[in-house]
Amino acid sequence: MTLSEQMRTGLREMPSNAAWVLSRVLKPAEAVGTAAESATVSARERGRRVRAAVADVVPVGGDSVDIRMKRAQEAGERAREAEDRALEAARESKSRSDHARQVSERGRARLKTVERDTTRQVKHRTAEAQRAADEMVERERRAAEADAEEQRQEVQAQIDEEIEEAQREAEASRQRAEELVEDATEKLAEARRLADDAAAAARDAAEEAHRQAQQLASEAEQEASDAEQRLRATEQMREQSRAAAKRTARELERDTADGGLESYNKPELVELAASIGIENRTTMTKSELVDAIAKASRSTR
Repeated sequence: MTLSEQMRTGLREMPSNAAWVLSRVLKPAEAVGTAAESATVSARERGRRVRAAVADVVPVGGDSVDIRMKRAQEAGERAREAEDRALEAARESKSRSDHARQVSERGRARLKTVERDTTRQVKHRTAEAQRAADEMVERERRAAEADAEEQRQEVQAQIDEEIEEAQREAEASRQRAEELVEDATEKLAEARRLADDAAAAARDAAEEAHRQAQQLASEAEQEASDAEQRLRATEQMREQSRAAAKRTARELERDTADGGLESYNKPELVELAASIGIENRTTMTKSELVDAIAKASRSTR
C-alpha cells in the first residue's frame, strides 16, 4: 500500500515537474544554469519516487499488479527520459545563451574598435584632405598671381605703346596746329587789310549813296508833292465830271421829249455810269443801267 501510494504521488507530480522544467527552459538565459541544476536534482528525486510507487499505481479490479506495475515503470522511464531531454534542452539553451552573450560582447567590443579606428581614419583623411586643399589653394594662388602679373605686364606694355603713339600724334597735331595758326594769322592780317580797304570803300560808297539818297529823297519829295497836286486836280476833275454827269443824267431824265436816258445806247450808258461811279456797270442790262443812273442822279439833289 505504501509503494502504491508513492507510485500514485509520483505520477501526479510528473506533469507539474515537467511544466516546471519547461518554464525554466523558457526563462531568460541568465537563469538557465540554475534551472539546469535544479532540474537534475528534481529528475533524480522523481525517478526514485516513481520506482518506489510503481506497485500502488493500479486501482482494485482489472489487470494484474505486475502488468500495471510494468506499465507504471515504463511510464516512469518515459517520464525520466522526457525530463532528461528537457534537461539537455535547458543545458543547450544555456550554452547558446552564453554563446549569444559572448557574440554580443565580442560584437560590442568589435564595434567600439571599428568606431575608434574609423574615427581615427576620418580625422586622418580629413587632415590629409585639408593639407591637400591648402596645397592646391597655394598652388592655384601662385599660378593666379603669375597669370595676373603676366597679364598686367602685357596690359602695361600695350598702355605704354598707346601712350607713346598718342604722344607722337599729339606732337604732330601740335605742329600742324602751329602751322595752321601761323597761316591763319597771315590770312587774318590780310583779311584785316582787305577789311580796312573795304570799310574805306564802304564809307566812300555810303557817303556817295547818302548824298544820292538825299538828292533822290528831295526829288521824290518834289515828285510826291507834284503827284499830290495832280491827284487833287484829278479828284477835282473827277468830282466835276461826276457832277456834270449827274447833271447830264438829271437833264436827260427830265428831257422826256427826246426820250431821255432811254434814247442812249448801252455803251453810252456804261460810259455815263462810269463817270458817276456806278459799280458792276458792265454786267448790267440797258434798263438796269438807266435805273442805276437815275437813282444816282436823284441821290445828289
